[in-house]
Amino acid sequence: MSVGVLLMTHEAMGAALVGAARHVLGKLSLPLDVIEVDSGADPDSTLTDAARHARGLDHGEGVLVLTDLYGATPCNVAQRLPSLGLHMHCVSGLNLPMLLRVLNYPEQSLDELAQTAASGGRGGIHIDHA
Repeated sequence: MSVGVLLMTHEAMGAALVGAARHVLGKLSLPLDVIEVDSGADPDSTLTDAARHARGLDHGEGVLVLTDLYGATPCNVAQRLPSLGLHMHCVSGLNLPMLLRVLNYPEQSLDELAQTAASGGRGGIHIDHA
């Protein structure tokens, strides 16, 4: 068994990140799904859709939800999922290094994978001091 991964992003960002991850890694090592939230999306219907996707990904180990921007609709909806009985963690600030790091550790538990996601996202940011 493994943790499922749900990307909840604004519009086309999630699909682009998954495409880039497939380009880099080839095969994706964890069950993965994407919900892209349009600018005018209703939060309640988005919550229903997110819960359906998350339940489909949860095979007993929980779901890691990665959102692009803390405080925005995708993140706010994701943070409501536990109230529907879903076992999950939400990590915001999604970037390609975060997603790649998560996909490189399919054996980790949900708690470990959430930490891996956060450190991968932070670790992928560098300033060129040239």
